[in-house]
Amino acid sequence: MPHAIIAIASETKPMLIDWFLALLPILVIILLMVGFRWGAAKAGPAGWFVAVLVALLHFGADIDLVALSQVKALLLTSDVLLIIWSAFLLYRVADEAGAIQILSHAIPGLTRDRGLQALLIGWAFASFLQGVGGFGVPTAVTAPLLVGLGFSPLAAVLIPSIGHSWSVTFGSLATSFQALIASSGYAGEILAPPTAAFLAIACLICGYQVAHISGGWGAVRRLFWPILVLGIAMGIAQFSLSTHGLWNIAALGGGSAGLAVGFLVARFRGRQAAEQNTARTKGRILLLALSGYIALVVITLAIQFIPPLRSALGFFVIRVHFPAISTSLGYTTPAGYGREIPLFRHAGAILAYSSLVAYLLYSRAGLYAPGAGLRVLKTTIRRMLPSSLGIAAMVSMAVVMTHTGMTETLARGLSEGMGSLFPAISPWIGGLGAFMTGSNTNSNVVFANLQLRTAELLGFSVPIILAAQTAGGALGSIIAPTKIIVAASTTGAAGKEGSILRNLLVYIFPLIGLVSILTLLALWIISS
Repeated sequence: MPHAIIAIASETKPMLIDWFLALLPILVIILLMVGFRWGAAKAGPAGWFVAVLVALLHFGADIDLVALSQVKALLLTSDVLLIIWSAFLLYRVADEAGAIQILSHAIPGLTRDRGLQALLIGWAFASFLQGVGGFGVPTAVTAPLLVGLGFSPLAAVLIPSIGHSWSVTFGSLATSFQALIASSGYAGEILAPPTAAFLAIACLICGYQVAHISGGWGAVRRLFWPILVLGIAMGIAQFSLSTHGLWNIAALGGGSAGLAVGFLVARFRGRQAAEQNTARTKGRILLLALSGYIALVVITLAIQFIPPLRSALGFFVIRVHFPAISTSLGYTTPAGYGREIPLFRHAGAILAYSSLVAYLLYSRAGLYAPGAGLRVLKTTIRRMLPSSLGIAAMVSMAVVMTHTGMTETLARGLSEGMGSLFPAISPWIGGLGAFMTGSNTNSNVVFANLQLRTAELLGFSVPIILAAQTAGGALGSIIAPTKIIVAASTTGAAGKEGSILRNLLVYIFPLIGLVSILTLLALWIISS
């Protein structure tokens, strides 16, 4: 069950000033990140400071309440950061060994069909990379490949950006999904089915959009059936894994299914070229390149399905009990445990084990130059530290807002202002959060409780609304300014970020609109 936040204060409508002040920390982050182009590491602390100030001066908080909320935030932050750091570490272990480069060179040789190349590289391979790395890696790796194959810089950025968007929530070893679990208090087993269902349908549409970018409606018609086959394979793979407790490898599994089926489709549609290129590509080298991720799958399955091992690794749990605490206005957070972290069975620990095994495998194969281990660690620290600061600040801000009734105030305002239309805008809130904070993870941290409380007040299914939040956040994350800048810089399109954003919006708005329709449909089905 989710942790309960109850209000003892009167049930009267929130005053407009209350609603504006509750919204102010979020507005500050939007203004700084979008208007002033600050990064999350700078904007996050500013939003946190405003939240604390408003909580102390207007919502009846005191220093003890703020301090207690920050200890809770520390647990939530640790839960998320353990996964983020370990996921990127695994990616760097493989990348330093040349594994990503091996895969990058093998895939383009499978077919000469430009549309199919776009699907294999910008849809299946980009989704695979999102499953294991994320953090802008899919576009940064695949966009230059597409330019090398003759795609324009604009198309080379659009294709993988759209192509991997459906896999963001369960990508980066389910970092965003873990943030949704941690922020909402709902079990992953409850949240996974509607989330995976929404994203499976979005996956299929992403494939047709990739084809459209690569060759217009002619490519969509020509590749209609291959896209349908690949989309169903990837969507079902991600859905099946995520709904069986394996959400940390769900996007990886979806991308892998896309690559496997895409390889067969490419052979079927161009047998002669495929056979020539298969001869050039050494299967043993490809297997070695994938060995780090095979280790991840094996370790994950072993811990999930071998009870003695699972029990042994679960012996040490970080668990802190917090007392009930109230604001001077009567808003009470009941007593209970904060986020519990089974340290040695945690998703972050599983990723760390996999990173170690992958490093040993690649090292034994002689794929590392001297000093590789140190380079991996240095790059991981340099890349992840700014993101971690931003996430920590935003988690802390969100917890302050929750414990002082600010989230409750926003939820009541939305419930009274939107009413039955709220489910339709829920994915757009997630998308806005991802756009302004730079990631689906941050969007879930900032808005999960707001969505949860609004759904409860209006009597809507909380899991479906939270699924809409993270699905919208996943799709919206690709238009985050920081990701667009990174993508543009890898293709020689620096300075054309505005054009890239405008073109992305043409494809992203219909996708988020689709999630709105699916949300309304899902709520109608369960209520009928």
